[in-house]
Amino acid sequence: MKTAILFSGQGQQFADMGADLYQTLPAYQATIDEANQVLDWDLRVTADWIDDAQRMPVAITAMNMGLYRALTALLNECPTVLAGLSLGEYAALIAAGVLPFADGLKLVADRARYMQRAGLQHPGEMVAVLKVTPALVAAACQSAQAVGVAYPANYNLADQIVIGGDAAGIQAARTYLKTHGVKRVVPLDVAVASHTPLMAAASEALAQRLRFVNIAAPQIPVISNTTVTPFSQATVKETLVKQLVSPTHFAACLQRIATYEVDEIIQVGPGHSLATFAKQTLPGVRVWSIEDVTDWQNYCQDTEEVRERG
Repeated sequence: MKTAILFSGQGQQFADMGADLYQTLPAYQATIDEANQVLDWDLRVTADWIDDAQRMPVAITAMNMGLYRALTALLNECPTVLAGLSLGEYAALIAAGVLPFADGLKLVADRARYMQRAGLQHPGEMVAVLKVTPALVAAACQSAQAVGVAYPANYNLADQIVIGGDAAGIQAARTYLKTHGVKRVVPLDVAVASHTPLMAAASEALAQRLRFVNIAAPQIPVISNTTVTPFSQATVKETLVKQLVSPTHFAACLQRIATYEVDEIIQVGPGHSLATFAKQTLPGVRVWSIEDVTDWQNYCQDTEEVRERG
């Protein structure tokens, strides 16, 4: 069976995420313990620090990797292809052997710090626009330039696009979209405009940080959100730097994953949005998402039944 694994990014974290997995799955518990030791942090996510802009990305990455290790032990085989949304790409690269786990966690922590600092310098907002075309979003962003800045940031589905920019630009873009018949524009709970030029300072800092990181060749293909092509040893650093200031193309990534003729796609980590995107983009492929023990048990049961049917 050919399996693609998708790693969650930020935005759908929740208090006590992973607590039940920690108590149930030895591989997950070992991963979180290792992560805590690497950074001397306690990554048990509690309500008092769920909005911690530096620690949360590391907690999500550790959760992604804990589930990945438990899942590959269960399947007893290597996945065919990997991908992650934004932050999730770091877990995918760790899983593919490009970055050691400890080095990857430290890099994620530094990336989060750079983004937080850039966000203080250039505060940003993001909104998800539903039932829209790329051309209309481009026109809205162009219109917003009269008062601020707005940019397409995430092409999640053919008709679902996230816009990022400053407050004035986002408001102008929303007004433009509303006057052109768009009914659903959903504000996102973020403090920075990721994947836009407002993150230029973070991108520059990350480029300097990556000079001191050793990169290995991927042992499993990892599809980049930025280029919609597999990372290579030669392109990892350049692509991660571009990722912070360039839009993601997750729908196109899913189409690229389809060329690997996968039988199933599994999202690991908090939230179910990537699985939802996969179901809508690739309706002929079995899709699961795993963020807690109930999801894990359901996947195990469904997989056993599928394998029994041959």
